[in-house]
Amino acid sequence: MTIASPAPTNSPDPASVRRAVAFVVNLGAFLSPFMAASLNLGLPAMGRDLHMGATTLSWVAGAFLLSAAVFTVPFGRIADIYGRRRILLYGNALFALFSLLAAFAPSATVMLVLRVLQGVAGAMLISTGTAILTSVFPPGDRGRILGRNVTAVYLGLALGPFAGGFLTQHFGWRSVFLVNSLLGLVLVATMLAKLHDEWAEARGEVFDSAGALIYGTTLVALMYGFSRLSSTTGFWLLPLGLLGLGVFIAWEMRSRSPVLDVSLFRANPVFAFSSLAALIHYCATFAVTFLLSLYLQSIRGLSPQQAGLLLVAQPVMMALFSPLAGRLSDRIEPRVLASIGMGVTAVGVFLLSFLRAGTPTPLVVADLVLLGIGFAFFSSPNTNAVMSALDKRHLGVGSGILGTMRLLGQNLSMGMVMMILALHLGSRPLGSDMQVPFLRSLHLIFQIFSLLGVAGVFASLARGRMH
Repeated sequence: MTIASPAPTNSPDPASVRRAVAFVVNLGAFLSPFMAASLNLGLPAMGRDLHMGATTLSWVAGAFLLSAAVFTVPFGRIADIYGRRRILLYGNALFALFSLLAAFAPSATVMLVLRVLQGVAGAMLISTGTAILTSVFPPGDRGRILGRNVTAVYLGLALGPFAGGFLTQHFGWRSVFLVNSLLGLVLVATMLAKLHDEWAEARGEVFDSAGALIYGTTLVALMYGFSRLSSTTGFWLLPLGLLGLGVFIAWEMRSRSPVLDVSLFRANPVFAFSSLAALIHYCATFAVTFLLSLYLQSIRGLSPQQAGLLLVAQPVMMALFSPLAGRLSDRIEPRVLASIGMGVTAVGVFLLSFLRAGTPTPLVVADLVLLGIGFAFFSSPNTNAVMSALDKRHLGVGSGILGTMRLLGQNLSMGMVMMILALHLGSRPLGSDMQVPFLRSLHLIFQIFSLLGVAGVFASLARGRMH
């Protein structure tokens, strides 16, 4: 652990530093997924108020994800150089500010702009938390502490649907943003009071601004082009993005201080295949909650609160089983645990492709339980594998890459949803006359997701041994 400017006669107790770090990072890990999960339940009401169709609503989630994906790796490198605590603190403050402004958004355009800015703040959180934990805790404890961190994420996902449904039904969708802004302010105050140390193992190195610009431009072209693949815009942006990816790799291989050390992928198969497995897993799972929220409210006629109570089944299982999976990954090969989790997830997603308007509610809940267990046994061991495969000077970038794989997967997941919904529904709002094309879209999307899950099992197994 590297702590900036320690007081020689009054240095903090390492155990107390670890407790403070775990509290702050885990609380921060709770915030972003809580925001996403609670907002999903408010989307139908937001669509009615701001006159958004299903495709535009998907951009409320997509704008945040794309923005966060663009900035996560650069902020991971900035945090390695200038300090992870500083970036985490700024990220929480900005997240609270943009959440507050989003609560008063007067139009769809303003909402999308604020979601982009929230994504910038979210990138600061994603790129620092896991790196700080890995800096502070020894290798033998990492599976356990990272399992708890993943549990905090899943608690956010578990409480989000219930809170989002309750708030939307009783106080309107804008209250979701107000509550998240308040939580962000609490987190800022907690950091200022409890966390004073700094971690910057790459202090003094140069930030690769040109590489960061190429990286961001490339990701925007790839992700936006993919989401618009059925249009002329997407047809041109996607190959430009692929060209930009080649330029970025060539630039980074020549850079003395790259924003993303591409040799990490070439020389470290555990890191490379663990990152690929994360990308595939999130691509196959992220849009499930978004789609089921629309299905339960628009097709089944449930209230936001009722839909939220059903959707909570998946993240509750994640929260319950993630600590166990994290502890097991300190003793059992992560590739075995993560591959089993990926396989269970693929089965759960495939079962969703049989949803009908009259599917019994217990069957939907049972499938969400299965998905939650699979997700837990993939995520904690996979995170442990990624972070344990790196030396300390690359922890911020490693955390940023892991976050970016998650965000890219989420972007691709939503991109497929946007493309398929646009082809089947266009910009028309969901109603009783759209039930058949919407369900047809659902079936196709979940079939694609299940195939991705099967591919992810092979990527997870290919990573090699750690223990």
